[in-house]
Amino acid sequence: MSVVRTPAEIDVDALVARFAQLYDGAPAGVWAAPGRVNIIGEHTDYNGGFVLPIALAQHTIAAVRQRDDERVRVASASMDGGAPVEFELSDMAPGGEYGWASYVVGVGWAARQRRLPVTGIDIALDSNVPLGAGLSSSAALSCVTARAWSDLLGWGIDDETVADLGRDAENHIAGAPTGLMDQLASVCGWAAHAMQIDTRAVTVNQIPFDLGRFGLSLLVVDSHTEHSHAGGEYAERRRSTQEAALRLGVAELRDVPLESLATTLDKLPDLLRRRARHVITDSARVEQVAAALAAGDDPRRIGSLLNDSHASMRDDFEITVPSVDTIQAAAVAAGAYGARMTGGGFGGCVIALVDGDAAETVAQACAAAAERGGFPAPTAFEAVPSTGATRLR
Repeated sequence: MSVVRTPAEIDVDALVARFAQLYDGAPAGVWAAPGRVNIIGEHTDYNGGFVLPIALAQHTIAAVRQRDDERVRVASASMDGGAPVEFELSDMAPGGEYGWASYVVGVGWAARQRRLPVTGIDIALDSNVPLGAGLSSSAALSCVTARAWSDLLGWGIDDETVADLGRDAENHIAGAPTGLMDQLASVCGWAAHAMQIDTRAVTVNQIPFDLGRFGLSLLVVDSHTEHSHAGGEYAERRRSTQEAALRLGVAELRDVPLESLATTLDKLPDLLRRRARHVITDSARVEQVAAALAAGDDPRRIGSLLNDSHASMRDDFEITVPSVDTIQAAAVAAGAYGARMTGGGFGGCVIALVDGDAAETVAQACAAAAERGGFPAPTAFEAVPSTGATRLR
C-alpha cells in the first residue's frame, strides 16, 4: 500500500451549497489560504531571525458573507459535526473560551484593535491542511478569515497587515505564542518559490525553489503525533530564548554574532546556552540555504544543513519526540539527502529532500521504522510550493 498520497481536493461547489443550507442564502465570495511547510529556521521567527517556508498546495477554503450585526457564525466540515457555532464580536476578549473558532473570531477582535470597521460574518469552512501536523492549519484558518473580512469590508490593507491580524488572533485570542512566519507564508506564497522571511524587518524575499528541475522532491512525512502551539512547552521555549537575550544584553538573539557564538554563550547557564545556540545557528542556516538556492546551486547541497538543523532541534532545543526522530533517521538511511522535523515541534512532520523517483521508497522506509518502534503509521505527500491567500470567486 502506498505511503505517499495526494491530498483530496476540496469541492468548492459543495462548500457553497453547504453554506446556503446552513445560512439560507449564497455567500458573497469564496477565499482560500494555504498551509505551509518550513524548509529551515525553527523557533527563529519570534527571535528576530530568518525563516524559509513555502506555501503548500493544501488550503483552508472559506465561503463568507457579511452580516449587518455583530454576530459571527462559523461552521467547519471537520469540527462540531459541521454545525455552526455563534459568537458576538462585542464579547471578544483575550482569555475567552472560543475553542477552534478562536482563529476566526480572533481576527475580528484584532481588526478592532486597529480601528478597522468590523461587522459580523457567516462563514463555512473546509480544509485539506492536516491538523496538528506542524503545517500551519491554524494560520491558514486565521489568514483566510482576515483576507475575506478585508475584501468584504474594504479595509485596503497590505499582505503584512493581513498576516499580522492572523498572528494577533493566534497570540491573544487562541493563546498560541507564535511568531509571524506561519501567517506571512500563508499570505505571501509564490508558486515554485520559497520565502526567505526576515522577521525583524518583516520582508519577504522570494527564492527560486523548483526541485523538479533537479529531479528532486520535498517529501513531507506526517508522524501523526499531534502537537499544539497553545501548549506549555512551546511557550516555555519562547520564554527561555527571551531570557537568554536579556542576560546577554541584546534585544533579540538575532543580535548575537555567529563569529563570537561560543564565547558569548559561555555567559549563560547550560539550558539557556543550548536554547540560544539553536536559534542563532538555525537562523544562520536559513541564510546559507537561501544563498545556495538563489545562486541556482544543486539543492542536494543543502541536505547536510537540514540534518544539522534536526540535530540542533533534538539536542539543543529539545522539541523533537521519538517518533519524529525515528522517521528522520529512517529517511536519511533510505537515501534522503537531508531530513528534519518541521514546525513548532513535539510531534508533526518530517521533511526529506529526496530524488523524485525515490519518494515512495523513502516513505516506505519511514513507515517500516515507525512500525518497528511502535509508533503511529505515518503518511506522506510531496510538497509543491504554491500561491498565498486569495479570493477564488
